[in-house]
Amino acid sequence: MPKRFVISVMSFLAVFMLSLLAHAQKGEFARQPGAVYDADKKGETPMPAPRHDISGIWETAKTASDGVQATGPKAMPSDGKPEHELPYTPLGRKAFLLNKPTFGVTEVAAAYTNDPVPGCDPQGFPRILLHNFRTSEIVQTANQVLILYEFNRKWRVIWTDGRRLPQNPDEPRWTSNDPPESRWWGYSTGKWLDDYTFVAESNGFDDRSWLDNVGRPHSNALHVIEQYHRVDRDHLQISVTKTSR
Repeated sequence: MPKRFVISVMSFLAVFMLSLLAHAQKGEFARQPGAVYDADKKGETPMPAPRHDISGIWETAKTASDGVQATGPKAMPSDGKPEHELPYTPLGRKAFLLNKPTFGVTEVAAAYTNDPVPGCDPQGFPRILLHNFRTSEIVQTANQVLILYEFNRKWRVIWTDGRRLPQNPDEPRWTSNDPPESRWWGYSTGKWLDDYTFVAESNGFDDRSWLDNVGRPHSNALHVIEQYHRVDRDHLQISVTKTSR
């Protein structure tokens, strides 16, 4: 049976604006080699977005460090402010306090952390987006969207062949050929909402993973919704919403 303990109603949003990787001018801010940022193209009007196409090598649009979120998603940091507190159930609050991150309001010294990543467990999704999001490549095939996270050398598969997410998050979806870390990344399906917006949904997560770098927990009923909106030729906006149902 799925464990539904983390929050009664939980939804928070992370938004990234990405730009296509290309040759760029030198700047006074952190940058990836070969990347182009909005500051490099001031005054230029981007070409229109292609239809049904989010492929390319993408970099955060402001600076290389814009996706680094050590204290949690920028829209919901772990800073002690009431408006950034998640609506945990009592059991969810207990789970949060049992996690010992090295950042945020419950941070501990590195020697006392129980963060799964230093112990060589996978970072998993959505934490890979909500902690240290760097250069990524999106590849589209006839029945899949592949996302290659180059900084961590990880990848995800989003199925676009019409299949639905299984109703039971514990239903087996992986074969013996899949790596053992698959459940840390969830199982994902996607479709086009319109000519310029691709939406993916994921479930089936291992509840040992953390949502972000500050130890926010989730149950195995976690349901993640991603939206990829191609604003123009050079920009892709990503939003991430997470719910536990």
